[in-house]
Amino acid sequence: MNLHLVEAPEGLTRRARSFLHAHCLRVDSLPVGQYRERWLELGIPQAEIERVATYGSRWGGLALPPAPHYDGGPRILDPDIPEGSPGERWWFQAGIPRTAVPYGFMIGPNGEFGVHSDRWVPLHSTVEGWVESVALAYHAAMWAKVVTKITGDDVGALQLDGHTAVPEVAGLADTWWRGTDSLVAIYRGEAECMSAPQGRTAFIYSGLDDWGLHG
Repeated sequence: MNLHLVEAPEGLTRRARSFLHAHCLRVDSLPVGQYRERWLELGIPQAEIERVATYGSRWGGLALPPAPHYDGGPRILDPDIPEGSPGERWWFQAGIPRTAVPYGFMIGPNGEFGVHSDRWVPLHSTVEGWVESVALAYHAAMWAKVVTKITGDDVGALQLDGHTAVPEVAGLADTWWRGTDSLVAIYRGEAECMSAPQGRTAFIYSGLDDWGLHG
């Protein structure tokens, strides 16, 4: 396996670019071009193959440190053969899981990053959103004076008055919120995917100064 220093893709925040440079490496990824003809023979549309190729070019082989939820998330961002049918929507693998989890990390029909088991739950509307969320979690944990974890029904009872959504994470099932001196990360995707509301989790990062809030 060949290792490469990470050149951060365009379109990420300064915080995420610094995170990739400091904590991530690139390894070899799926050579989509070698499979193109075979996938076409299997009835996979050209447009879906191009989606996989574009993802592989931008994100393939990116080895991330553990995310704070989803048993660490994907260990390596790396695509695989699209799954679906001409009469259905198409997904493909987002990355190789770090541990054995009862769902796959997938890229959805509209480019969402999410988890797929018996149901599809998009976590972020873009792959960039997932990367930004992991980077923000490391940043917040470093600068917060107090980190509080809550689960289950307590997550639904969180009061977010005075907080604004953090736009760069492109949150769907999972969201980040910024307050006057705190950041709140809410993870609902795994609970929705597994129909287990008790699995909802939130982290409250308190006591942040302006740098800790915005980085």
